[in-house]
Amino acid sequence: MDVLVVGDANPDLVLRGDVRPRFGQAEQLLTGADLVLGGSAAITAAGCARLGLNTTLLTALGDDVFGAITRQRLEERGVGLLLATTAPEIPTGLSVILTPDDDDRSILTLPGTIPALRPEDVTDEHLAATRHVHVASLYLQPGLAAGLAGVFARARAAGVTTSLDTNWDPAERWDSITDILEHTDVFLPNANELRAVTGEQDVDKAAVMLVARGTTVVMKNGAAGARAWGPDGESSAPGRTVDVADTTGAGDSFNAGFLAGRLAGLPVAEAIRWAAAAGSLSTRAAGGTAAQATRADLEA
Repeated sequence: MDVLVVGDANPDLVLRGDVRPRFGQAEQLLTGADLVLGGSAAITAAGCARLGLNTTLLTALGDDVFGAITRQRLEERGVGLLLATTAPEIPTGLSVILTPDDDDRSILTLPGTIPALRPEDVTDEHLAATRHVHVASLYLQPGLAAGLAGVFARARAAGVTTSLDTNWDPAERWDSITDILEHTDVFLPNANELRAVTGEQDVDKAAVMLVARGTTVVMKNGAAGARAWGPDGESSAPGRTVDVADTTGAGDSFNAGFLAGRLAGLPVAEAIRWAAAAGSLSTRAAGGTAAQATRADLEA
């Protein structure tokens, strides 16, 4: 493997139009609905495979229709699959994404099997077989989070690079991940996640705090593109102007673009150009994977 992605996989039901709930049995009409591959880890894995990386996803799925859909979507995108053992009665997770016409969105998630991963599911054999490990949706997976510092320490000892995208904390407790970041090569937050993780509102100060602990910070900067801070200094890259259909999963495609660049040997300053382009291009269609970039797109 080039990349072992560890984390969440589930279908996303993306609803567009008049989606702001009005109770009292009021029927509302939609302008669109798509059932697509979801989960930050799954979308990142699909993006990596689309960019030509030999990619495997380690996740947990139920033996149900949502699990079958997720397996099929991953297979269609050329992603290898490793499944952790789960209790048979636990359903596959599901997210419903409400996207009104004003470019905002709300996400409703049934965790299901998403929290089932444990640190021991990432074995030494897995680490010996890959160049890089990426972990996503940390705050949805407290069992994995509790031992992830040890997993990343084992990876570093084995010569395997690592990256982390926590995504949002639904509980908004933002438990400290300092011990994990001390063993993490690249941290991939957006601006609000960077502020929340550090408790510092100034993103430059927040990033410098984390770089001092030994990690490179690569921040998704929305339409503005990307910014990065590391031992070699700071860099930035612009976003790309596209006709936006849906921003779901754009940050995960950003991750894939960055990982593809770094594993191709590009310096961080160039890899974030790939990341920003990959994130922008992914918004051209509904769902996180339908419009993901190819290697030719990024090289252009």
